[in-house]
Amino acid sequence: MVKDVQMTPTTSPISEKIKNLFLARETGVLVALIVMAIFLSLATPAFLSVRNLLNVGRQVSLLGIMSVGMTYVLISREVDLSVGSIYALVGLITGMLIVMGWGLVPALLIGLLIGAMVGFINGWLSTYGSLPSFITTLGMMSVARGAALLITNGEPVTVNEIQGADPQTLSQFYYLGQGRVFDLIPMQLLFFVIVAILGWILLSKTVFGFKIYAVGGSDKAARVSGIKVYNIKIWAFVIMGFLSGLAGILSIAFLPSGQAGRTGVGLELDVIAATIVGGASLAGGEGTILGTILGVLIIGVLRNGLILMGISAFWQETMIGAVIILAVGVDKWTRSRRGL
Repeated sequence: MVKDVQMTPTTSPISEKIKNLFLARETGVLVALIVMAIFLSLATPAFLSVRNLLNVGRQVSLLGIMSVGMTYVLISREVDLSVGSIYALVGLITGMLIVMGWGLVPALLIGLLIGAMVGFINGWLSTYGSLPSFITTLGMMSVARGAALLITNGEPVTVNEIQGADPQTLSQFYYLGQGRVFDLIPMQLLFFVIVAILGWILLSKTVFGFKIYAVGGSDKAARVSGIKVYNIKIWAFVIMGFLSGLAGILSIAFLPSGQAGRTGVGLELDVIAATIVGGASLAGGEGTILGTILGVLIIGVLRNGLILMGISAFWQETMIGAVIILAVGVDKWTRSRRGL
C-alpha cells in the first residue's frame, strides 16, 4: 500500500537570491542611476564621452572618500557634521608644512594624524563624554574651522615654489591631486577606488564590520554580546576623521590654494546626503559601501548632467536638495513597511 506524500512548496536558492536582489535598497539606487545616465546621454551627447566620464569620476572622488567614512559613522547610529572643517584644517596644515620645507611623507603623516585625532576627540566626547554626536560634531565643526583660521591668520594658503616649497616635493605633492595613471585615470579617482575597496573589505569581511552593524542595530544587545560599544564608535569616528583629512590633502594637491573660511564649507551636507541616498539609515544598523558608491555617483552624475545641460546653479542646488529629501523619505517609508 502506497501512502500519499504531501509535497510542500519550496523556494529554490536561485529564486530566493533573485528575490533578495530586487528587494535590496542598492538595486533601486542602481536603477535610478542607470535611468539618469540614459536620460542625460540622450539630452547631451557629451555626457557619455570618455573624457567626461573620467571627469565625473574625479569630481566625485573626494566626496566618495569621505562618504565611505560617513558610512561607518551612520551605521553605528551616529553622525559627524565636522567633516568639512577637518577637510579644510588638514589640507591647509599639510600645504603649510610643505611650503615650510617639510618632506612629502612627514607632511602627509602629520596631516592624516591630525584628522584621525580630531575624529578620536569626536568619538570620545560622543561616547565616554555622554554628548550627542550631533552636538559634539556641530561644535567641532566650529572649533576645527576656527583653528584653521587661527593657524593661517585667515589668509589664503598657496602651495608653490614662490612660497618656498621644495620643487621635487612640490612635484610629488601635485601628482597626488593632478596626476593621471597611464596618462588617463585621475589619481583622485584611483584613491577613491582603493579607499572604497578597503572600506568594503573592512565592513563586509571582518569582525570589526560585524560589530559596527551590531552596535548600530542595538547598543544594549551588542553590549550584552560582549562588544565594547564605545570603542567601536570611536573607531568609526577615527576612520571618518582620517578619510576627511585624506580628501582635504588631495583637494589642495589638485588646486594648490585654499582659505580656511571657504574651503570645505557645506561639504558635510553633501557627504551625509550621498551616504543616505546610497541606503545608509539615520537610525543606524543599515548601509553598505556599494550603496554609498552608488549614492555618490547619483549626486555626481546629477551635478555633471545639469552643468552640461546649462541648468542654472540655483536650480542645481534645488534639484539636489529634492533628491536628498526623496532619499530620506524612501528610507523612512521602507523602514515603516518592514515595521522597524
